[in-house]
Amino acid sequence: MKILGTFHPSVFVMENVKGLLSSRPEGSLIFDQIQRDLADPAEALGNRHSNNGSRRYMYRLFSLSAENIRGPQRFVLRSELYGVPQSRHRVIIIGVRDDITGLAPAQLHPVPPVSVKKVIGDLPPLRSGLSRSEDTPQAWLGVVQDSQHQSWFRSTLKKETEIGDALRSALSALRKPRKDRGGEFIPWDIDIEEKREWFFDRRLKGVCNHTARGHIEQDLYRYFFAACFAEAQGISPTLRDFPVQLLPDHENVSKSVEEGSLFQDRFRVQVAGRPATTITSHISKDGHYYIHYDPTQCRSLTVREAARLQTFPDNYFFTGPRTAQYQQVGNAVPPLMASQIAASVLELLERR
Repeated sequence: MKILGTFHPSVFVMENVKGLLSSRPEGSLIFDQIQRDLADPAEALGNRHSNNGSRRYMYRLFSLSAENIRGPQRFVLRSELYGVPQSRHRVIIIGVRDDITGLAPAQLHPVPPVSVKKVIGDLPPLRSGLSRSEDTPQAWLGVVQDSQHQSWFRSTLKKETEIGDALRSALSALRKPRKDRGGEFIPWDIDIEEKREWFFDRRLKGVCNHTARGHIEQDLYRYFFAACFAEAQGISPTLRDFPVQLLPDHENVSKSVEEGSLFQDRFRVQVAGRPATTITSHISKDGHYYIHYDPTQCRSLTVREAARLQTFPDNYFFTGPRTAQYQQVGNAVPPLMASQIAASVLELLERR
C-alpha cells in the first residue's frame, strides 16, 4: 500500500495463496478489505493525496483467468491450464491506474495439460541413496530386490493382480545396480526435438542440481510399492491402499486409515501422465509427497525435477545446501506463468 500510495505505478501485480480468499482473521473476509484498499491506496493509508501533492490515483482490479467465474474466485489462476505441469492455484490481481482508461490486460490463453513425464522424462535416471546403512549401488539393489521376500510383497501379489504385475515388472527391470545418484552437474545429451524450448539451453551440455536423496530401507519399500501402484492404477495410493506392513509407525496412522482423514496421501507419487501436485517448500523436509513415478529409480524428486515442474529453465542454477535449493524452488511463482503475466502487462503498456 505504501508503494502504491507513494509511487502510483501504472500497473501492479499482486500474488498470494488461495487461502487468502477465505481468510477471516477478525470474523469478516479480509479479501473484501484487500480489494477496497488496492482500489484506493491513498484512502487505505489515510491520506487523500500522495506525498508529492499530486492527484490521488485509484486502481481498477483485473483477473487474467480465462475461466468464466464470478466473485473473488475469478482472481485464481490455475497454472495447469496455462502450460505449467503442476496443479498450482494462486491469487493473481492486476491493478491498472484509473487514468489509463479503456484498456484492460489480456487474459492468459489456456493450453492442453502438460504431464510430469513430458517435462522430466528426459532427465538422467538415478537411483536413490541408502541412509543409515552402507550406500553402494549393489547394497541399494539388494534392498529393492529384497522386496520380493517381504510379507507385504507376497500379500500384494495375492490380492492385487495389476499392482502385482507392476511389482514383478519393475523387479525384472532391476537386474543390474544403478550406479549414479547424480550431482550438481551431470553431462547429458538432451533430445532437442522432444525438448521444449522454454527449458533448453544448448550451451549447458548437461543437467544441473540433479542429485538423488538417501532414504531409509522402509521408505524405499514404500516408494517402490507406491510407484508400482500409480503405474498400475493411474493414481497415487492413499494410506488405505498400502499393505499393513508398510504403514508408518505414527500415532495418527490408524485413525487416518479408519476415518480417511489426516494426511491420507502422505506418500504421494507424481503420476507420469498427469500434471504434478503443488510443489511447495515442504519438499525440503522429506520426499514423501514427491515420489518419482518410475519404480526402478525408487526415490523422491531431485531439485532439478522439482524445478522443471515449476518451469525453471535448465540454465537456472540453484546454490546453497540442497535444503535451501528445494525451498527456493517450492516458494517460487512458476516462471512460465510469470512470463505470461508479464507479457499481458507489457502488451497493455504498449497499447497505451
